[in-house]
Amino acid sequence: MTQISLSLGPRMREHTLELDGATAHYWEYAPASMTEATRTILVVHGFRGDHHGLERVVEELPDARIIMPDLPGFGVSEPFRSAPHDVEHYGYFLAAFMEALDLGPDTVLLGHSFGSIVASHFAAADPTRIHPLILVNPIAAPALEGPKGVLSKLALFYYLASARLPERMGNALLRSKLIVKVMSVTMAKTKDPDLLAFIHDQHNRYFSLFANREMLLESFRASIGGTVRQVASRLTLPVLLIAGAEDEIATLPNQHKLMGLLPDAELVVIDGVGHLIHYETPAPAAAAITRFLERHPPT
Repeated sequence: MTQISLSLGPRMREHTLELDGATAHYWEYAPASMTEATRTILVVHGFRGDHHGLERVVEELPDARIIMPDLPGFGVSEPFRSAPHDVEHYGYFLAAFMEALDLGPDTVLLGHSFGSIVASHFAAADPTRIHPLILVNPIAAPALEGPKGVLSKLALFYYLASARLPERMGNALLRSKLIVKVMSVTMAKTKDPDLLAFIHDQHNRYFSLFANREMLLESFRASIGGTVRQVASRLTLPVLLIAGAEDEIATLPNQHKLMGLLPDAELVVIDGVGHLIHYETPAPAAAAITRFLERHPPT
C-alpha cells in the first residue's frame, strides 16, 4: 500500500496577480533552506488540471523553490478577458507572469502533458529566457494521429457537444462525475487501491474547476492540435523528457522520435506508469529532475 500524505503546508503560500485585467492565482513552495544553489522551478500543469496535480512531485523536491500558477481559466484563475485560450496566448501569459515575478533566465521551466506544449513553445520562442526545460509526459505527436486518434476525435465531439448544448446541460455533461471517473480510470495504471483512490479523488475534486465551457473547448483544441515536435529543432537549450512506459496518450515510440529531433535532450523512462507520472511515480520523476539539474547548473 502507498502512504499518501501531502505535507506542504509550511512551504506553501498562495498569491494573486493581476495580468491584463484578469486575476491569476499561483502557489509558491519555499525550499527547506534558501541558498545560492537553490533553483526556482516554474511549473505548467496539464489540460483540465491545476496546481494540485503536481504537488506530489513538489513534495519530492524539498530543496527547490517551486512556483505553480493555475493557468488562466483553470483552477481558480480567471480566464483571458478577450484572447483565445490557445498555446500562443498561454505563452504570452508565461512571459508576463515571469516578468511580474522578476523570474530570470536561470529559472527552470517544467511542463506536464498540455503544459509540455505550452512550455516548449514558450522556450522555443526564446531559448535564453529559461534554463533548462523539463517536460513530463510530453505531447510528442498530434493527438488525432495514430491508434488513439479515434478516441481524440470522440473527445473533441464531447467538448463540441458540451459547448453547443443549452448552458446548464453542457456544463452538467462537462462536470459529470461519471465521465470524470471514466477518464481517471482509463489513465491510471497503478493497482494500489490507496493510490487509485487518491487519484480518483484528485480528479473528482479538481478536474472540473474551469471557468466556462467556451474556454475549455478552446484549450482542448489547443491540446490536440499542438505538440512539442512542432518546435523541437528550436529547443537549443538542455531538455529533459520524462516518459511513462505505458503512456497511451504520449506513447513511448513517439518520445524516442522526439528525442531524435531535439538538439540537446535526455530521455528518462519510468516503468509501470502511463500519463499520470505526477500522481503515480513522483519520487523517480523528482530524482530524474534532481540529477538533470545537477548536470545543468545555472549559467
